[in-house]
Amino acid sequence: MEKNMTEKNTEIQRENHSRRPAVSYAAALAGFIAAVLLDQLTKYWAAASLKGNEPFVIIKGVFELRYLENRGAAFGLMQNMQIVFVIGAVAVIAAVLFLYGKMPPAARFLPLRVCAVLLCAGAVGNMIDRLRLNYVIDFFYFRLIDFPIFNVADCYVVVACILFVFLVLFFYKDEDFEFLSRKRKKTEN
Repeated sequence: MEKNMTEKNTEIQRENHSRRPAVSYAAALAGFIAAVLLDQLTKYWAAASLKGNEPFVIIKGVFELRYLENRGAAFGLMQNMQIVFVIGAVAVIAAVLFLYGKMPPAARFLPLRVCAVLLCAGAVGNMIDRLRLNYVIDFFYFRLIDFPIFNVADCYVVVACILFVFLVLFFYKDEDFEFLSRKRKKTEN
């Protein structure tokens, strides 16, 4: 009886462990879709409400909403090189998906998974604009520091990169990234 109960517990644990990656991927996909939708909805709103109008001042002299059709990258670099941006976004997304697939399903890697989702959502959000419009809609503007105008997708990318650097420097240890190694640890018998 006791042996049968142990076998049943082991079977339940295996079943739960095998579902973990599926749940992780489903949650990531749902988060990704929600983030891209939020980005696209805010850009739609910006085009409908801000295009052709004076900037909407949130905090005078500090922060405002100002419509901009950005045909380049940050700071206006590489104007009208949309194909380069699309190829770069596809490469980033492919690399992130590859690493996401190799990541262990352990809860410890949840922050890295969040970074991956945000980075992909930001890349796809701006790629949709580039493919659909041949430019990216930007609308957040910090007048106080004259920072380049940006959008929600840009926020995702910046937050993901800052969080990733913080995690690598202060949270994870080298051994946490052994899943990236080509060499597999041999299990002892």
